[in-house]
Amino acid sequence: MLKKIPVAVPVLNGNESKYVMDCIESTWISSNGSYIGRFEQQFADFCGVKHAVSCTSGTTALHLALLAHGVQAGDEIIMPTFSFIATANAVAYCGATPVFADSDPDTWNVDPASIVSKITDKTKGIIAVHLYGHPADMDRINEMAEHYGLFVLEDAAEAIGAEYKGKRTGSLGDSAVFSTFGNKIITTGEGGVFTTNQDELAAKARLLRGQGMDPDHRYWHPIIGYNYRMTNIQAAIGCAQMEKAEWHIAERIRVAGLYGEALQSLEGISLPVQKEWAKHVYWMYSVVLEGATEQQRDLVMRQLLELGIETRPFFYPMHTMPPYRHLQPDEDFPVSMKLCASGINLPSHALLTKEDIQWIADCLAKVLSRC
Repeated sequence: MLKKIPVAVPVLNGNESKYVMDCIESTWISSNGSYIGRFEQQFADFCGVKHAVSCTSGTTALHLALLAHGVQAGDEIIMPTFSFIATANAVAYCGATPVFADSDPDTWNVDPASIVSKITDKTKGIIAVHLYGHPADMDRINEMAEHYGLFVLEDAAEAIGAEYKGKRTGSLGDSAVFSTFGNKIITTGEGGVFTTNQDELAAKARLLRGQGMDPDHRYWHPIIGYNYRMTNIQAAIGCAQMEKAEWHIAERIRVAGLYGEALQSLEGISLPVQKEWAKHVYWMYSVVLEGATEQQRDLVMRQLLELGIETRPFFYPMHTMPPYRHLQPDEDFPVSMKLCASGINLPSHALLTKEDIQWIADCLAKVLSRC
């Protein structure tokens, strides 16, 4: 029988079932219940911040964050073009304009040097994406933002537990957002979290999340809000996951170490780096096929799938997407375009054994030798 290895698998090996059954037996299954506040406090404590606001997804967390920062029509928000589309979409939800910057060739995160030329009198903030689990160069980004009077929002959807100079993501900018989708390091099935140390931002995010209802005046809505509330069942899963957060992160790092050993001698690929100032948590173990075209990369992925190994391509740069193609039509993003064409995300989850990873490495070597 063909061995099949999925690209991602949620690991629910703690108190998830116990806490979910508690919700069901108590009937507290919707957006009220004790697990919501408990999960938020666990998350805030883990990141080292005062506030964590749970919501329905990483995308809605981004939307809440931008609204809390006062982003509106006419504003511009700078971000890397090499990111998942939600980063730009959330800006568009506010009526604002995403402005794209290129990537650093080593970390694949936004290149701070690429940000400077994008700043105009319409720029309101910078979104720093911690791609695939490696933090962005936050000192340079924060210094630039302070100089120009901009806010910094971390898109840490893929990087819970990653560290920059000893500080965890979620605490490195004015605010941050995370995804707790089923394939993330910590999961609630579907969900997201907004974090900040600023009381006013947290209060505004909470107000917006709950249909704009005044917390002290029931059914009074002073602003237009959204139904972005996480359920108690989702939060219950999150509580169990957070109890084992260090284990989940350590497992990703273990898997990355095994990949590094198995692939280090394989010619024609570049492995992910970890800068000396960073702790990489390897949401995905990602490799680049040196000199490959998109068609050649896709052929490698198809042949790996025929061998039972599921993979994912890198994200398409957002400036190439039809809704945003008109924004910077004459600009080249050479690093991002190269990464997009030649990058592969290999299976990355805690259930992988050393034998699994060696087999994936052997299959990749076999496929590359004939492509």
